Amino acid sequence: MRWIHAAGRGLLVLVVVLTGYVAAGAQAGEPPEGGRGPLTVATAGDLTGYLGPLLEGWNRTHPGEKVTLVELPDSADETQAQMATDLRDGDRSRFDVLNIDVNWTSEFAAAGWIRPLPRDRFPLKTFLPPVVDTATYDGQLYAVPYVTNAGLLLYRKDVLAKEGVAPPRTWAELERYAQTIAPKYGLDGYAGQFLPYEGLTVNAAEAVYSAGGSILGDEGERVTVDSAAAREGIGFLARGAQEGWIPKEALTYKEEESKQAFQDGRLLFLRNWPYAYVGASAPGSPVAGKIGAVPLPGRDGPGTSVLGGSNLAVSTHARHPDSAARLIAYLTSERVQRQVLTRGALPPVRADLYKDPQLIRRFPYLPTLRESVLAAAPRPKSPRYDQVSLVVQAVVHDAMAGHETPTAAVRRLARELDVISRG
Repeated sequence: MRWIHAAGRGLLVLVVVLTGYVAAGAQAGEPPEGGRGPLTVATAGDLTGYLGPLLEGWNRTHPGEKVTLVELPDSADETQAQMATDLRDGDRSRFDVLNIDVNWTSEFAAAGWIRPLPRDRFPLKTFLPPVVDTATYDGQLYAVPYVTNAGLLLYRKDVLAKEGVAPPRTWAELERYAQTIAPKYGLDGYAGQFLPYEGLTVNAAEAVYSAGGSILGDEGERVTVDSAAAREGIGFLARGAQEGWIPKEALTYKEEESKQAFQDGRLLFLRNWPYAYVGASAPGSPVAGKIGAVPLPGRDGPGTSVLGGSNLAVSTHARHPDSAARLIAYLTSERVQRQVLTRGALPPVRADLYKDPQLIRRFPYLPTLRESVLAAAPRPKSPRYDQVSLVVQAVVHDAMAGHETPTAAVRRLARELDVISRG
């Protein structure tokens, strides 16, 4: 069994689909709506192997609703495409419950693929407040937060200590240290996830937000990206690639490649999700005990992370919506959310876990992560988010590769997003 931390979102792609409905449901006389029955969980790849034991606990206590694991592609983009293809089949869809990236909620809801959920059935008040917004569309709850995430700046604390400097709080400090300190220690300066895929959309949005700008407004109906702040944010990334303190190789990085570069001791600074901190701190890592984590820097001080993670949604054509809701309640319970962190190294949505002294001793980045999640912003909401993301990726990658200036890139981005918003 494999799971993936996909596309910079800490995405755990979890799809709960029904198997054996005809045998276990229809023949038993269960109605197609409201009954209970066995479920299949399809996943895109597990880097930590935590979910199998977790679901075994469900199976032991829910013998009539057993869950079986099935894999989808490792790529989040491919998974989204496969989900969309299946859900377009309507009644023939295999899917009952989907654990979707937080930014797919609007798209799936607008398409009519997932159903509204009753707020009072789930413990939303126990969650970190910003995560609930990612599960809503047009004022209604369409999913339940399962995993959250926020980008952090990982850094070599041993190197900065030798230089007598604190971790950077602004872009100017990050740029200066990446240019002057990193080469003294044979390191590259800074990297994120800059391959043209969903991870670059995240990095680009964080740069624009951290300069005080935005990309879309009004649920994707208004384009707001043509601004000085957006030019400054995209210019920061483009300048780094052109001046070399962002290595050229970073233009090919996704989460894993960037994590490995930092873990191998090749980078001074890395923007990534918290799971990269856990991996780089593990026994045997060349940089274990030598790293720290702080909020992402911005133009004038701490920047703004994109809010990542995944939400659990119920398909419009779910055959057993009661079982689906029960499984969602189980996966978002306090006990299971604790295991999401301790077994999977994934940020839970339950607020109290970020203040647990035992967990903080084991995961010292938790207070910083909580601060980053509370200050994070969602990616631009749009019912055509897949198109929006593809345009952002392409334009920003061209700017970083030096094919066009940041000013030209922002103007092009505004034009292409305007076409998308008009449908």
